[in-house]
Amino acid sequence: MKTKFIFITGGVLSSLGKGLAAASIAALLKARGLKCTIQKLDPYINVDPGTMNPFQHGEVYVTEDGAETDLDLGHYERYIDVFTSQKNNFTSGSIYHRVIQKERRGDYLGGTVQVIPHITDEIKNAITSLAGDEDVVLVEIGGTVGDIEGQPFLEAIRQLRSDLGKENVLYIHLTLVPFMGTAGELKTKPTQHSVKELRSIGIQPDIILCRCARELEKDIKSKIALFCNVDADAVFSAVDVDNIYKVPLKFYHEGVDQKIAILLKLPAKNAELAPWEDLIEKLEHPSGEVSIGIVGKYVDLKEAYKSLHEALIHGGVANDVQVNLVYVNSEDLTRDNVAKQLKGLDGVLVPGGFGSRGVPGKVESIRFARENKIPFFGICLGMQCACIEAARNVLGIEGADSEEFHPDTEEAIIYLMTEWFDFRSQCMERRNKDSDLGGTMRLGGYPCVVKHDTKAWDAYGEENISERHRHRYEYNQKYMAAMEEQGYVFSGTSPNGELVEIVELKDHPWFLGCQFHPEFKSRPMRPHPLFREFIKAAKQRAKGKK
Repeated sequence: MKTKFIFITGGVLSSLGKGLAAASIAALLKARGLKCTIQKLDPYINVDPGTMNPFQHGEVYVTEDGAETDLDLGHYERYIDVFTSQKNNFTSGSIYHRVIQKERRGDYLGGTVQVIPHITDEIKNAITSLAGDEDVVLVEIGGTVGDIEGQPFLEAIRQLRSDLGKENVLYIHLTLVPFMGTAGELKTKPTQHSVKELRSIGIQPDIILCRCARELEKDIKSKIALFCNVDADAVFSAVDVDNIYKVPLKFYHEGVDQKIAILLKLPAKNAELAPWEDLIEKLEHPSGEVSIGIVGKYVDLKEAYKSLHEALIHGGVANDVQVNLVYVNSEDLTRDNVAKQLKGLDGVLVPGGFGSRGVPGKVESIRFARENKIPFFGICLGMQCACIEAARNVLGIEGADSEEFHPDTEEAIIYLMTEWFDFRSQCMERRNKDSDLGGTMRLGGYPCVVKHDTKAWDAYGEENISERHRHRYEYNQKYMAAMEEQGYVFSGTSPNGELVEIVELKDHPWFLGCQFHPEFKSRPMRPHPLFREFIKAAKQRAKGKK
């Protein structure tokens, strides 16, 4: 079967949930036995979101091959359980960068470089490069129809229907149907205007998904179909749900996948949704609950910790408990109020981050968890803070710090390694404080060797693992022996032992920090081992309090 392409656009306003809609549709198609992948095209000029503030953009999701991408790729991987790569996320910046590089090399033979055809051709190449042996490629266009920076992407996907054939291309438009409380009715006019905007540039949607607070009545769907020139059975409700994992089931009951199959002439087969039904059953009927404190500095924007949030939920599913997330602003934590701020928690998690802001509060939360035997999980900077806390409060090294926060510190527990062996590129890597920020990070999947008879071994059950990284600084092994004497165990290292990947503490219910980001590899039907064991320890603590 020739690869089919589904393009998903959004109208009226942003944050309607195009990523979740794309992931849910892909999940349904996969459940029908089709091989799928998804791509995100972002109109912003940044080459990638790696240097963007989480308050503006949310989480930066890291792929196995080290690409810093949009958080929607996390939805894609979690919903269809595949690995994405750099080819799954392009921005205007990356597209223009490619075209300019070609122009500088003389690839255009001195011709005038223009948006059409050069930029649009580059976009089309990025899209079609995913075809391969995939049955269906879903492509989400970021932003909202009408945004000036999104016009080249829309023009490119308009052209692709002619290039690939009508039978191989489908357009889905996600729009808003708001409920006006004063009038007591749903309003279709925003949808009509959004589709009109889309049609003005030559794209006629085949399916309209209507984001709404309540199910659309048949007469409203018929009205939208009439004014937007789509089939009467091609308008679907995308109703607000209390759990994002219900979306595939909602779409299935609406008949979204069936309509797609008819329009694209896909093999007739019912979706096998038992795993999704089982997941929802576990989420809605847990046998208990735990409260987990997330101590970070981006707590005012939950999207900054999206994968972390989901991985904790997955860990709850594995342990048959509801996970209540308590976000604690690390900038507000002090030694005087930490007991009050963390009171009643069954577990404390300190996530990754960059910069010194909020670090003292993170260190205090780790001390409190260590001394009070509260299950603790430190990720990336969270592990580094745990090592700094150990050096200060257990080893008694008063000036213990990280070169990231204080470059001139004499007791650099965490430091910038200037040279190390990169197991992915199989060569020596070098960097210094003046190197470009992005170029000095370990990004993507790296191997780790797990030590037997440790908490890490209990979780993984295997010696050789691979996890994804996104960090610049490393643990200084100069302090390893002293920490080991105090009960710390370095249970995960790089294959040559040069880099510390996991550290844990003996004689504690569960105290573990990892240099990598395990949340990126957690799946709803396949929770990550470390999150599973962390929530298991939190569950045991919750039981002990009763």
